[in-house]
Amino acid sequence: MLSLQRVTKRFGAVTALDDVSFDVTPGRMTGFVGANGAGKTTTMRIVFGVAKADSGSVTWQGAPITLEQRAAFGYMPEERGLYPKMRLRDQLVFLARLHGLERSVAGPRAVAMLERLGLGDRVDATLDSLSLGNQQRVQIAAALLHDPVLLVLDEPFSGLDPVAVDTLAAVLRERCRAGAPVLFSSHQLDLVERLCDDLVIIDGGRVMAAGTADELRRRAGTGRYRVQVDVDAGWLRDVRSVEVLDLDGTRALVRVEDGDDGQELLATLLQRGPVREFRPDVPVLADVYREAVR
Repeated sequence: MLSLQRVTKRFGAVTALDDVSFDVTPGRMTGFVGANGAGKTTTMRIVFGVAKADSGSVTWQGAPITLEQRAAFGYMPEERGLYPKMRLRDQLVFLARLHGLERSVAGPRAVAMLERLGLGDRVDATLDSLSLGNQQRVQIAAALLHDPVLLVLDEPFSGLDPVAVDTLAAVLRERCRAGAPVLFSSHQLDLVERLCDDLVIIDGGRVMAAGTADELRRRAGTGRYRVQVDVDAGWLRDVRSVEVLDLDGTRALVRVEDGDDGQELLATLLQRGPVREFRPDVPVLADVYREAVR
């Protein structure tokens, strides 16, 4: 398990990370969600020793991470770090050897990985001859080639077409089934919601919410109800203890005060006339994110 405990990082007067703590669990996919500048990339760089925390700890299997252990990790930075004039197979073999693979193993594995990611016919092409989306696939291949025991990917789905997204999603699930913890950041919240078991939401360098996807959805959905009445539901804005989150004619999404099980709201609705719909609302990840960072 990868564990971050109370990690803080400052750049001069700017606090990039403020007491950040979360775990990335074996066999589970963790989505790391936040706006640009929230602290995601800084966190990942600290995990890999590219940046040093001012305080706090990052551990692997309960102990400080060694250089040898980091060599068994897979990391894909958001900024591409490959060689533009080097052939794909050659640079993947080179990078795999840095992770300890023999050339005789790295060569066939590089070809197989490129084929898996839809680049089997481009193994001898140079990186700069590829589209940006295909360059992204090569970057992903470099992170996966040595069968990493931990996989950390910074915006891996950026620039990928839907077929490539599905292919990468399948590869990440395979790594999870093999027992590896997987952490990736993405701005595509629908994709994070579809793939991830766990979520970490960061804003302004602080973890605002962390837990399983289901836990965070239930937590954000507490006190939220979808209602439909026969008349315009705008009058709900004047009901004390009711917050109108969305309104569309006779339909509304509302939140009631903590501790209210909705019965008082239902009674108020019935006093005004027939109620066509009244049900708890389970939010999507976009709602969870907005709730966490507001």
